[in-house]
Amino acid sequence: MLGLIATSRSVLIALFLCAIVPAFSQPAPRGRAPLPKPRLVLTLMVDQLRYDYLMRWNKDYRGGFRQLLDRGANFTDGHLGHYPSVTAIGHASLLTGAYPVNSGIVGNDWFDRVSGKKIESITDFNETNHGAENDGAGASPRRLLVSTVGDQMKMAVSADPGAVPPVVVGVSLKDRGAIMPAGHMADGAFWYDRQTGDFVSSTYYFKEMPAWVQAFNARKLQDRYLGKNFECADLAEPITKVPGTRGPMYYSSLWNTPYSSELIAEFGKAAVEHYKMGQRGAVDLLALSFSGNDSLGHRDGPDARSVREMTLQTDRILGEFFTWLDAKVGMANVLVVLSADHGVGPIPEVNQERNMPGGRLARRAVFEPLEQALAAKYGAGKWVLGSAGSSPYLNYELIDQKKLDAAEVRQFAAAEMMKTEGVTRVFTRDQLLMGQAPPDEAAQRVLKSFHPKRSGDLEVLLEPYWIGDGSRATHGTPYSYDTHIPMVFMGPGVTPGYYDAKVMMQDIAPTLANILEIEAPSGSEGRILYEMYGQATPTPRRGASVGR
Repeated sequence: MLGLIATSRSVLIALFLCAIVPAFSQPAPRGRAPLPKPRLVLTLMVDQLRYDYLMRWNKDYRGGFRQLLDRGANFTDGHLGHYPSVTAIGHASLLTGAYPVNSGIVGNDWFDRVSGKKIESITDFNETNHGAENDGAGASPRRLLVSTVGDQMKMAVSADPGAVPPVVVGVSLKDRGAIMPAGHMADGAFWYDRQTGDFVSSTYYFKEMPAWVQAFNARKLQDRYLGKNFECADLAEPITKVPGTRGPMYYSSLWNTPYSSELIAEFGKAAVEHYKMGQRGAVDLLALSFSGNDSLGHRDGPDARSVREMTLQTDRILGEFFTWLDAKVGMANVLVVLSADHGVGPIPEVNQERNMPGGRLARRAVFEPLEQALAAKYGAGKWVLGSAGSSPYLNYELIDQKKLDAAEVRQFAAAEMMKTEGVTRVFTRDQLLMGQAPPDEAAQRVLKSFHPKRSGDLEVLLEPYWIGDGSRATHGTPYSYDTHIPMVFMGPGVTPGYYDAKVMMQDIAPTLANILEIEAPSGSEGRILYEMYGQATPTPRRGASVGR
């Protein structure tokens, strides 16, 4: 018996040693060779491009999307990590890797307690915009509290007298779409003037518009679409009727056509030509944002035939731009990143027809009952000074005058707002300051996006498929139809394929910084997407290939 016990003990010890020895004897994970550096980083933000658009119409792509899907690293489960899912935050997150808690960009606009005004993310009262669209306040990146990849590229060579400084340029139909990705140290950010169709900027970048931009505007490329309706062979009526007479109505109409994206691409070419981007012995960065997809998507909703046609036209335009860039710089030298600032939810009335949940929540249905409830409990007064989306900013001076406890007032207000149809959760400022949020992703998005000085007193989440009463279709929620966005990399050092791990937009900036061997942006919280460096095996997919 003793011999049997001894033998058994020896076997167990041997098995244990066999189990642990490999753990100590296995070699460390293999390192990688330095990645080839691109000459040009090209970021493409297609405003409101839901990820599923890439898959739904995959077989029909022949241009830029086709190349990106076939030759790029496609992260199939890429999401926005923040809330709300709107343009300014998406464009700020792309190249900062930061959440609003650090970036300070808490929305397209918000109520500024210092000035007592509603301001936009790019509002700068110390600057003036060039062009006809000038309401007295200029635009700049000063409200962005962190650095971008472009800023880090600039700073990386600042102490090296022999280095060629990089050129960083942002272009969009929207001012925030151009400014946020370009950052503080950009050589220029340019956007579209609805009054004239010209590309403009602000005095933050130039006292006067550069001669090369004036020369571009003098070509009047925007006028070549006069009377040229945006049509689709499958539809009897034009998708967008384009006026035949110059003027603000004509130039504004181009937003709902692919012509606006053609103008963005043409201006991008002019920037490459002027600055010799990718041709100077430095790594340059060009950030293009295509806003027309967003404008049409708001108008018609994600299920419309017009949105499919606009997406196919964007594919064509990107393909033509890649061809031009290949001749100018060589696409083998260009690192391309495709993403979107947000998705979009279906039109509530369309959802109701197909027996899906959802509805519209009128602004007055949110704030009027809240004002009335606060007045009934605490006395008359202007209780809500402003708002950012569905987030109210309470009147602190009034609360102090009435000698009330602000936290108790906020708790009462939250309970009242929970009574509103379509509202599913309400977080108070006090909860978020204490980090008191459930572990689910929606709540964590809210927590990471709360900025103590800029956010409102309550963060209100609507039920899935509920939207505000503005556009026919819109975005802003923490649900997948708004947060699931493309994240595709194509270029030197990238292993093509489909990668299915869940990733966040905030991972793009640190990944680019890693490839470029520069410091990550100051507020970056994402991770490096090392798997596309050949460290992991991509998931095979059946799909159309170039030329199909």
